[in-house]
Amino acid sequence: MIPGPSVLFIVGRALAVGRRELLLTVAGNATGEYLQVVAVALGLGLLLERSAMAFTVVKLLGASYLIFLGLRTLRRSRSSQLGLSALHGGATGAAGFHQGLFVGGSNPKTTVFFVAILPQFVQRGGLSPILQMLVLGLIWTGIALVSDSAWGLAAVRTKSWLVRSPRGAEMASTVSGVVMVALGVGLAATGSRG
Repeated sequence: MIPGPSVLFIVGRALAVGRRELLLTVAGNATGEYLQVVAVALGLGLLLERSAMAFTVVKLLGASYLIFLGLRTLRRSRSSQLGLSALHGGATGAAGFHQGLFVGGSNPKTTVFFVAILPQFVQRGGLSPILQMLVLGLIWTGIALVSDSAWGLAAVRTKSWLVRSPRGAEMASTVSGVVMVALGVGLAATGSRG
């Protein structure tokens, strides 16, 4: 429930797109996070936990993508006379889903979190440990989906208040771009186990 990088990304997207695109971005982000659950359940998450190089590569890819999205949003905000096309143009629903998928799937801290937390709740002697982790991860992803949607929809409401004027629309788009760039820089600057 506490805003983290995914929530800030979603709020930033909410300030740049409409409700439909936002919800597709949230769905993409949740799908990307669940793909990490699958990777952890199958043992691939241990690679990121144990290899500083693999962790750093995934971290820098995710950070670069966030910075790219933020700079693109800022460029559209500045190039638009009224700022409105920057808010309503750009990513289609499919592109928003794919952006969310990439952001949700490329956060190595989420993988490390799942590696550290999910096995603690696996009961030995019960169902397959892989199946248990998949179910636990599905519950976590469902909660995140509801929470992220609530944050995003609240941001969409705020945006609708802001875009009553061209200056407010440009400000919302600029804030969106700055948030995404800041998230990318923050992710890139964190340590390999930070």
